[in-house]
Amino acid sequence: MEDSMSKREVMLSAATVTDGDTEGLDQVKVPLSEVLAALHVDADEGLTDDQVQHRLTLFGRNELREKKVNPVLQFLSFMWNPLSWVMEAAAIVAIGVANGCCPDGPPDWEDFLGIIILLLVNATVGFVEEHSAGNAVAALKAALAPTAIVKRGGETKEINASELVPGDLVSIKLGDVIPADCRVLSEIEYKIDQASLTGESLPVTKKKGDTLFSGSTCKQGDGWAVVVATGVNTFFGKAAHLIDATENSGHFQKILGRIGLFCIGYITIWIVLLLAIQYGVQDYLYRGGISNLLVILVGGVPIAMPTVLSVTLAIGAAMLAKKGAIVTRITAVEELAGMEILCSDKTGTLTLNQLTIDKEALLIYGSRSDEEVLVLAARASGVDNPDAIDHAIVSSLPDPTKAREGITVLHLLPFDPVGKRAITSYEDSSGSRWRVAKGAPQVIVEMCERNSGKEKTQSMMEDIAKLGAKGLRALGLCLCKVPEGVEDLGKYEGEWEMIAMLAIFDPPRHDTQETIEKALGLGVPVKMITGDQLAIAIELGRRLGMGGNMYNSKDVFDPVTQNFTSFYDGVPIDTLVAEADGFAGVFPEHKFALVQKLQQMGNTVGMTGDGVNDAPALKVADIGIAVAGATDAARGAADIVLTEPGLSVIIDAIIQARMIFQRMLTYTLYACATTVGIATRFSILVFVYEFNFPPFMVLIFAFCNDLSIMTLSTDRVSNCS
Repeated sequence: MEDSMSKREVMLSAATVTDGDTEGLDQVKVPLSEVLAALHVDADEGLTDDQVQHRLTLFGRNELREKKVNPVLQFLSFMWNPLSWVMEAAAIVAIGVANGCCPDGPPDWEDFLGIIILLLVNATVGFVEEHSAGNAVAALKAALAPTAIVKRGGETKEINASELVPGDLVSIKLGDVIPADCRVLSEIEYKIDQASLTGESLPVTKKKGDTLFSGSTCKQGDGWAVVVATGVNTFFGKAAHLIDATENSGHFQKILGRIGLFCIGYITIWIVLLLAIQYGVQDYLYRGGISNLLVILVGGVPIAMPTVLSVTLAIGAAMLAKKGAIVTRITAVEELAGMEILCSDKTGTLTLNQLTIDKEALLIYGSRSDEEVLVLAARASGVDNPDAIDHAIVSSLPDPTKAREGITVLHLLPFDPVGKRAITSYEDSSGSRWRVAKGAPQVIVEMCERNSGKEKTQSMMEDIAKLGAKGLRALGLCLCKVPEGVEDLGKYEGEWEMIAMLAIFDPPRHDTQETIEKALGLGVPVKMITGDQLAIAIELGRRLGMGGNMYNSKDVFDPVTQNFTSFYDGVPIDTLVAEADGFAGVFPEHKFALVQKLQQMGNTVGMTGDGVNDAPALKVADIGIAVAGATDAARGAADIVLTEPGLSVIIDAIIQARMIFQRMLTYTLYACATTVGIATRFSILVFVYEFNFPPFMVLIFAFCNDLSIMTLSTDRVSNCS
């Protein structure tokens, strides 16, 4: 069968509304029937072999493209900076002229070889450090599902996930990592964990026609889906594309560049004066004068500065590792010391990424105690194969076995997405039979309306709104006694009594608030950037003392172009971004853009995160920090990987980095003062006494000076906060 499908048709089939909130991801524009037609696929038979081969040629393999770097050019790049230019110029002068004042002397091999060796040592240190830093795109690639079960030509087979093409029918079941962007075909309901993609705390429900995103995980369900996007065209692949396109020039390289340019400018002045005075006034021999210029070139530049600073950073990185912070790019140590703003993901970073019952926000209608209410809620929950909410409820009990203690379960109605409730019928130790229900608060309130009355019902509806305004997900709980003689417990609807309104939330880590306070004390404000809802972000910010000046991504990004708007509510967007405490409802490209915007304002920006959706922002940030338990993608994109739970290690790392920076600053000031002194004093000696000095001796002096000064890398410095 000839396959005439075009790229445009696949883009049409994969189209979704992405209007800035995570809910928009589920609202497909194109009906499933049109998707199948555009993909030219039979929903029962799957693609033919000819179609697969054509589409592999058209779209490529279902994998992320790596940006290949020539290792030779990468190594040579470490010899291309202002400090190296002066050293290379000195090497050319050394090999191109004779040593001393003898017109027929041999080339200056000693200086030439010494400078070349030092250049190679510097380049080797830099190359090894960068090569071992890790590749974020490779980590993202490794995170893709390795195999997939597909139906092709009516046959079910297992293939490498990289061989998937748009139109493939793929099996998705419990525990699977979604191998490509798909649309659900089966008449079932999936529970999909896409926290690492969108930052949502709860698994989302996906039905027939909904989109499953590559890189998310199936938590419930078993059925079939049709692939609509592969590789870099997936939602997952966009994060990889942003990382691959990111090129950063660290502050360390910029500092070395500025020092090099200063040295070049300074020694150029003395070289011009030496040339004018030696040959115009003092009648120096050609080679004797050039030899003196070589002394200025070698002595006027802190030749070993890159090596000494790299060694200092490497020793500092080892110290940070003992604090629980593994440095993958050692120059990030210097940048961490100068960090001015810390942006942080919410789910899994500021919070535990574990749903919990907020006992402080528990609303009880009646005289029951907190523990009695939680026990009733646990009785309405599944214990053998609990979902995320059931697990949170049962885990809230001091002893989880109390969920079934003293009762006999007679009937269990699992959560129904249509009825939006779960009901357990049981008999207690006294022989009484009860039905306990939990579910969507509006549904539970309506079940109790006949028994509660309109006034109380209205009050409970207001309670639901208050919890929602705080960003808490409400869960209603009610109880009904079953009279004797009722046989069909599953259908009995009696006088339901409203018991309580439970609040579910993702709690902050135990040390998050203290960490934020300490960061502020060090002059580093923290901004929250999350894919979760704005109300949830504001409530968490309130609990952590971060402030409530937060905005939805739709407030700062154009919904069509996804670029920054110029103003919001009359406030310039730069001012809003600078003064905001956080942003909610963001996608990976939004996090990426927000970090870049803060950098463009002249800030040194750090970013913490744990998921795939954080990886682009971690990569572009001056200091990307992956927290403990982060995904491979986040660790690969980060400059620093935390090995201890919580964020408190960041504070220790900042303090340690500032101590390391103090050592670097001390050395840099000393090295620059020394080289300036050498150039100045030697030039004056030449002008006044027509003094000559062997260049090799200056090189030896520089070597010995820098070797001795390396002890600064382990000295005792006070904390510069």
